[in-house]
Amino acid sequence: MEVVKTLEALCAAFGPSGQEKEIAQVIEDLARPYADEIIRDVMGNLTVHKKGSGPKVMFAAHMDSLGLMATHITDEGFLRVGKIGGVSPRDVLGTPVRFQSGVLGTVYEDDGLGDAKREMGHLFVDIGAKSAAEAKEWVQVGDVAVYATPTYASGHALISPYLDNRVCCLALLRAMELVKESDNDLYFVFTTQEEVGLRGAQTAAYAIDPDYAVVTDVTVADDLPGSKHTCSSKCGGGAAIKVMDSSVICHPKMVAMLKDLAKKENIPHQMDVISHGGTDGGSIHKSRAGVFTGGVSVPCRNIHCPQEVAYAEDVEATAKLLAAFAQKKLPRAEELRG
Repeated sequence: MEVVKTLEALCAAFGPSGQEKEIAQVIEDLARPYADEIIRDVMGNLTVHKKGSGPKVMFAAHMDSLGLMATHITDEGFLRVGKIGGVSPRDVLGTPVRFQSGVLGTVYEDDGLGDAKREMGHLFVDIGAKSAAEAKEWVQVGDVAVYATPTYASGHALISPYLDNRVCCLALLRAMELVKESDNDLYFVFTTQEEVGLRGAQTAAYAIDPDYAVVTDVTVADDLPGSKHTCSSKCGGGAAIKVMDSSVICHPKMVAMLKDLAKKENIPHQMDVISHGGTDGGSIHKSRAGVFTGGVSVPCRNIHCPQEVAYAEDVEATAKLLAAFAQKKLPRAEELRG
């Protein structure tokens, strides 16, 4: 798998929360060689099933992204926007954006704002229209824009919009490529609407009813200047085995199994603890009567900004650990209880 080329294809695909059809198709085309069957549900989740007679194992990576929805068109032809997911007004100022139709624009703020606290209501998108009538020919209220910033490699780093969570979609695809033989019943799920409340994962987990789940998502990197050390992972430190975030406390037996596997397979790894932010594990571990849930994360800088940073070596380590768990001979879930 060509990492940068594949990542470019994933990050270029349109897929804000609730509108994941385009990114789902890109992933389906890449995943087809590894699938016994591919399923899409009402929520838009894409499930790649590799059949086995053993325990059901669900791997989850959300494929949706943040977005900016047009809420009003001014008389002058500017677009007021609302946020889809955790968009920070501070982070998006001056960012180029694109609508699914191909219309381009740039995010600006009201003139004369000065030192006032910047809020979403202060922002607008300039698409170059001369009037409301012209703007309405190009964009309608309810249309969604995504970041139109580039994807590229620099040294160890992969730099792109929406590494959260396209880089973990990449890791999950790579893990599928690495899996050779497994008795486990494997479900590789690319979920929807994670950024607005872990919604797709909830229905996917209910439908699959897995014995085990491993969620892969980015995690906050604790290696920026001025870090307050509210997280534990660093870029270049390897696969980050999740212990806790604000949505889930991973089952200790899952943490132990993943840690032991990483040591056994000589996979670079570190422990992932963050004091804020969540993953699809928050929905999955509570599904039905509960699911043994763990996580393997890719450390990422500048999460939710228009240009995020992760290291290719961490993506590969994450993929290897996911593949190792997929191929592990696992006890039935009822044997692990207690």
